[in-house]
Amino acid sequence: MNITIQSVRFTASEQLEQFVESKVGKLDQYFDGIVSAEVILRLEKSDVTENKIAEVKLNLPGGELFSEKQAKTFEEATDNAVEATRKQLVKWKEKVRAK
Repeated sequence: MNITIQSVRFTASEQLEQFVESKVGKLDQYFDGIVSAEVILRLEKSDVTENKIAEVKLNLPGGELFSEKQAKTFEEATDNAVEATRKQLVKWKEKVRAK
């Protein structure tokens, strides 16, 4: 699976990129037909402490899945977005098998 990471309004550290790649890479366990994954890490300019947003988009054969989560840290936001995507992926896989 090809993983693309974009950081908006900040420069992502090597450690953060490795963390994101390892988390998103684990989605292969649930469905091995994932074509690619795009992760966008955004820093919102607001007064709220939870101003870090992670978006995960998976390109699958015949469709795509998307999740967006906001948290205090990019790691937490990524964890939450990957978990939401994992749930969608399991449902999608069951739907495809039912056909």
